[in-house]
Amino acid sequence: MSELYTLPMLLSIFSFAAATFFSPGPNNLMLLSSGLTFGYRKTLGHIAGIVVGFPLMVIAVGLGVGTLFELFPLAYTVLKFVGMGYLLWMAWHIANTTGDLSSKARSADKPFSFIQAALFQWVNPKAWIIAVTATSSFTTATGHLFAQVCVIALVYVIITFLSSNTWTLGGLFLKRFISDARSLRIFNITMAVLIVVSVAPFMFR
Repeated sequence: MSELYTLPMLLSIFSFAAATFFSPGPNNLMLLSSGLTFGYRKTLGHIAGIVVGFPLMVIAVGLGVGTLFELFPLAYTVLKFVGMGYLLWMAWHIANTTGDLSSKARSADKPFSFIQAALFQWVNPKAWIIAVTATSSFTTATGHLFAQVCVIALVYVIITFLSSNTWTLGGLFLKRFISDARSLRIFNITMAVLIVVSVAPFMFR
């Protein structure tokens, strides 16, 4: 490991990853809502999709996908608008999740699946910016590019696992205070709006 990164460099990667993934954003706000609405067990697929999907994006970007966007900026512009459309669909889904807490009504609603959460990483403008920044900032011209990218991806496996569980458990904690249908509906609508707002700045970069 010392051939790839010194301890201070490794700590810098962890610090950057923690700052970017523990902060509020589309992933975390959706997990907060899912933890409150569906509970921890039903949110596991969503958590797994993030933990797998984002590190895979880091590897892809680190190995050259990000360069394609530099060569073809129009492709990145198209991706941003596709991502925003998918984000709006997710926000709409959350906003329209029923506030009915009965078991029958709750079974009619579904949390995001592993595939949905994993695919969302690839159309999330914020995720692309994080992946590009991380790989460009923490890789060096030492002939160990692939190994370094894998280390960065591994760091994000750890950080996304911790942050995803933290925000989901935060939703479970909020359940103590939000126990009626009307409050739950208002909460989910609020989360849907915040999800869109949280990614808006990245759409205009």
